[in-house]
Amino acid sequence: MSAPKDPAKDGIAKRKAWIFHRAERPGLADLLAGGERRAAFTRYWISDNIWNGLHLLGHFGLKLLPMDACSNFGARLGVFAIPRFHKAAEKRARATIAKLCPHLSAAEQEALFLENCRTQGRLMTEFSVINRLANHPERIEVHNIEWVAEAAKRGPVIFVGMHLGNWEIGPIVLKRAGLVPYVNYTPPPGRAKAWISERVRRKNGLNFLPPGLEGIRPAVRVLKSGGIVSAFCDEGVGGKIRGPLFGRKPHLEGNLAMTIRLARMTGATICPWYNLRKNGFTFVCQALPPITLPPETKNGERIIEDIALLNAVIEPMIRAHLEQWFFLDNAIVAD
Repeated sequence: MSAPKDPAKDGIAKRKAWIFHRAERPGLADLLAGGERRAAFTRYWISDNIWNGLHLLGHFGLKLLPMDACSNFGARLGVFAIPRFHKAAEKRARATIAKLCPHLSAAEQEALFLENCRTQGRLMTEFSVINRLANHPERIEVHNIEWVAEAAKRGPVIFVGMHLGNWEIGPIVLKRAGLVPYVNYTPPPGRAKAWISERVRRKNGLNFLPPGLEGIRPAVRVLKSGGIVSAFCDEGVGGKIRGPLFGRKPHLEGNLAMTIRLARMTGATICPWYNLRKNGFTFVCQALPPITLPPETKNGERIIEDIALLNAVIEPMIRAHLEQWFFLDNAIVAD
C-alpha cells in the first residue's frame, strides 16, 4: 500500500520504517583485538551473564510464590525501586503527568505517579505467574469478546490492544474464545530476559512474527488467510511516546500507521480492546466496538483520517487510566 506522495502537503510526517537488528555475539577475535571490541567481549560473556543469571534466578524464584503474593511483592518493589534507581524515567513520568493532568493538584499527581510505580512493579513480577490465569477464569472478567469472534468469522482481524492493566492476558482471553493470534515480537534487551519473554508468551499461546519491517509481509499473509494479528498502538520508543498522539499531528512511524496500512491492504476489521486491574491480580477485559475503515477511492487518501480515527478510540482509554499505563514514564515530544 503506497503512502501519500506529498506527506508535507497532506500535513503528515513521513519517517523511516523500523528495522530490527540482533546484537552480534563477540568471538575470540574480539577479545584479542583490544579496545572497544574487547570491552564488548567482556560485557557479553562476563558482566551480561551475571545479570542473565540474576534475571533467571528472579524469574524462577518468583514462581515459588502464590499469585497474589507475587503481584503484591511487585507493587512494593515498584514504589521502592523506581524513585530511587530510575531517576530519568521518574522525571519523564512526572512531566507527562503534569502535561496530561494539569487539572490535578500536586498531591493528586503524586498519588498517580506512585500508583503507576506499583503497576510497573506488578507487571515485572507477574510475568513469572501470568500463565496460571489460564486455570483461573474467575480472575478475568471478560466483556464483549463475542464481537471479536464474530468479526473473525467474517474475515481477518487486527486485535488492537493497549498497555493497560496486564495485557499479557490477551492471548488467554482469545484462546478461551477459540481464536489464535499472531504478533510482531520484539525481544527485550538481554539474553535472559529475551529467553524468558519468548518462553512465557509461547506457553501463553502466542505465535510470533518477525519484529519491525520484516514482520509486515508475514502479517499480511496471516491476515489474507483470514487470521488474527495482535498489535498495540500505544507505544514508547527511546523514552518518547509515539502513540497515542496526545494532540500532536499524525505520523507514519509506529503502530498506529502500521495497523491502518495492514487493515487497508487486507480488508481486516480492527478490534480494539483493553484490560484494567481490578484488585491485585484480577482483571476486567473489555472489547470495544469493531472498526471497519470507510472506503477510499485511491490508496492512502484517508491515511490522516484513519490514524486519527483509531487514535480517537485509544487515547481516551489511556488518558482515563494513566495510573495503569505502562508508557507513562515516556515523554510527550512534539514533532
